[in-house]
Amino acid sequence: MSGITVRGASEQGSTERSRGGTGAWWALVRTWVAGLAVLAGLAVPLAVATPAAAQTGTFTYVTNFGSDSVSVIDTGTNTVTATVPVGDGPFDVAVTPDGTRAYVANNFSDNVSVIDTTTNTVIATVPVGDSPRGVAITPDGTRAYVADLGSDDVSVIDTGTNTVIGSPIPVGNGPRSVAITPDGTRAYVANTISGDVSVIDTTNNTVTTTVPVGVNPVGVAITPDGTRAYVANTGSGSVSVIDTTSNTVTTNILVGLAPIGVAITPDGARAYVTDNLQANVRVIDTATNTVIGNPIPVGPSPNEVAITPDGARAYVASAASDSVFVIDTVTNTVIGSPVPVGDVPVGVAIGTLTAERTPTTLTLKVKKEWTWKDSLGAGGKDGVTLKAKLTAEGRPLAGKEIEFTTDSTALCTDTTDSRGTATCKVPGKQPKETCYTATFAGDDTYEPSTATVCKSKDGKDDPSSELPDPSDVHDDVHDLVQDAMTSAGLPG
Repeated sequence: MSGITVRGASEQGSTERSRGGTGAWWALVRTWVAGLAVLAGLAVPLAVATPAAAQTGTFTYVTNFGSDSVSVIDTGTNTVTATVPVGDGPFDVAVTPDGTRAYVANNFSDNVSVIDTTTNTVIATVPVGDSPRGVAITPDGTRAYVADLGSDDVSVIDTGTNTVIGSPIPVGNGPRSVAITPDGTRAYVANTISGDVSVIDTTNNTVTTTVPVGVNPVGVAITPDGTRAYVANTGSGSVSVIDTTSNTVTTNILVGLAPIGVAITPDGARAYVTDNLQANVRVIDTATNTVIGNPIPVGPSPNEVAITPDGARAYVASAASDSVFVIDTVTNTVIGSPVPVGDVPVGVAIGTLTAERTPTTLTLKVKKEWTWKDSLGAGGKDGVTLKAKLTAEGRPLAGKEIEFTTDSTALCTDTTDSRGTATCKVPGKQPKETCYTATFAGDDTYEPSTATVCKSKDGKDDPSSELPDPSDVHDDVHDLVQDAMTSAGLPG
């Protein structure tokens, strides 16, 4: 039966008509094939679906506390592209630096769901402490720190194996959220009941100090330069600013009635703080640590806030309206309509997925300037000729810019031709011991590559240099013929 081809409905109908009304026969064949599959314990689909292409771009991940799911918003269109079922009561979410994984703290099921963001499916579930609320990923993406509100500790997940490593780290009373310094050396944990922040040394996972802040600290964020931590104190209507060098509070900023979420722009210039009771967002100028502009109205009960990597947009989860509000950070106004998500959205995080690029190979040859003119009595030419060849999957890449350098000094650039070849003629007498490098910077489709050839004292290529590609030999012959014809005044 291997010769049977399953067609779409319209094609199948025309085929049956050409058989003179043998639709019943075709139905029998399909039934018979399915019956054999059942007897053999196999499942043979009568139609094969084409798998969806992996998503690329910048996406906002929103935890829906009431519907046990995560909504995925495409920030290019501000529409939900996927809804991912997770554990019970998802509260907070964090995305790995490469954008390929999202870690979701499930408050009621005491675990963390790991989402493969390329397919938007859960690939692992990691048991942690009691009532996990906050989660943060180290800058190198190797570990996730989870604040366990009910057990007053922090669980550390190895993201390579998706297992908890070591013992839980005891912190203050009611850890609610966690943020990690840009260098990955410290984690700051906001303890909402004890009114302080625990500072964890991530090299040995121990608490090194505890910093008193305001009443009921909930959210925490760290500036891109790692010098300050901003802590939203719900009970005292303020944001405490911690100097991370001395681990002391330098100022307290009044920001409304019940600040919850806080996020800092990538340039570190502003902090965005949600006010859960007044349904707005306040903006802090981090240079002066003062609130600037008017409050930005959003939906009722705003919780977490996250900012896009380019700093152009802030996404706010509005728990009471089951939607996400998008703020233009240039004008500090809400743009477009609220994005509908699941029930009671709480946590929000943003990550960028880039397309997988094709590896490239770059080879480089160095030869003395061509001397056919010597044989014609016209005298020789000083300098060397550098010839690079760029390929991907064994095929030449045309139209790509190659930069030629020596000792970090730029020599010239050239664009590869149809044979994937770029050429740089370096005039003047060159040192006998010189290293030449050709570099392809890469682009959205192809990975970067580089090649280096060093000349020894005798002027020969270093023995470590690669042998020329056979096609390079063809190219060399072609160039020799062209130079000879040009020297003789013949048309090319």
